[in-house]
Amino acid sequence: MRRYTFLFPFFIGTLFFVLNFSVLGEYDAFVVYDRINLKQVGRDVSSSRLENLDKSHKFTFNTLVWSDEFEGQGGIDTSKWFHQTKLILGDRWANNEEQHYTARIENAYVANGTLRIKAKKEPYTDQGHQKEYTSARLNSKFAFKYGKVVVRAKLPNVAGTWPAIWLLGKNIKEIGGYWTNEGFGKVTWPHCGEIDIMEPNIEKTQTLATWHWFNGREYQMNSKQIPLSNVDASQNFHDFILEWDSKSMRIYLDDTLVNEMSTVKPYDKEFYILLNLAMGGNLGGIVDPDFTEDIMEIDFVRVYQ
Repeated sequence: MRRYTFLFPFFIGTLFFVLNFSVLGEYDAFVVYDRINLKQVGRDVSSSRLENLDKSHKFTFNTLVWSDEFEGQGGIDTSKWFHQTKLILGDRWANNEEQHYTARIENAYVANGTLRIKAKKEPYTDQGHQKEYTSARLNSKFAFKYGKVVVRAKLPNVAGTWPAIWLLGKNIKEIGGYWTNEGFGKVTWPHCGEIDIMEPNIEKTQTLATWHWFNGREYQMNSKQIPLSNVDASQNFHDFILEWDSKSMRIYLDDTLVNEMSTVKPYDKEFYILLNLAMGGNLGGIVDPDFTEDIMEIDFVRVYQ
C-alpha cells in the first residue's frame, strides 16, 4: 500500500466534507486514512477579514426583485424552485447526511401561507440506495449578484435535524443541481463560494453565519454564531438576513448582526438560494431514536436590490 502525506485546511464540522469530496466534484475512489495529526492552527480568517472592513458602510436595497410568499395550497411553485434529489457523491450526500431528498409533495408543500419542508422517518429507496429518512432540498431558479435576502422561518428542534438557509455560486459544478443542469457548472466547491445565512449547531442552542470560499491558494472560511437562548426559533418565526454588495457582506438574525466581512472573490458573481432540511450529518448529529417527522416552516423568501 502506498502512503502519502497531505495537508488539508479544515474546521470542525467540515473535515469529512473536505476529505470525501474529490477534485472533480464526484465520488471517485476509496481512500483509507490511518492517521490524522493537527500540525498547525492557522490565523482566524474572520479576524483577518475585518482588517479593511468599513463598519459604517450603509446598504441601500429598496426594490423587491424576486420573492415567494408561499400563497395557496399544494406543491411548490416550480417556476421559482427546483427539487434537487440526485445524490452528489454517488451513494450519498456530503457532510454524512442520512436522508434522501425527494420531489414528493409529502416532503415539500405549501399550506396556509407557508412553505413546509418536512423530514420524515421512512425507508425509501432511490438511485439504487435505501435511506431511512426523506426530506427536500430546493434550489432557486433565480440567481443574482448583490442584494438583500430576507427569509422568515421557523426551525425544527428535534435532535438530528439540520435545517439550512444558504447560497451557492451559480457556477458550481454539482451533480443534479439546477444551475449545473442548465449549463452553468464550471467549478467545484469551495471555488464557487458558499454563504450560510442560517444553520444551527448540533445542540440547537446557536445559529451559525458562515462564508466558505477559495482565495486562489487555499480554502478559507469565516464563521460566527449567535446564541438562541433568548430566541425560540421552533415556536416563533424569525428573520434570517443577508446584505451583500461590492464592499461588504453582513448576516443578521432579526435585527442582530451575527457576522460580517469584506467582499472578496468569488462573491463578485451570481449566487442562488437553497432551502433544505437534512438529517444527521456533521451538524445534525445523532438522530433522536424516537424521531418520526419535523418541519422547517418558511413564511417568505424575498430578495431586494
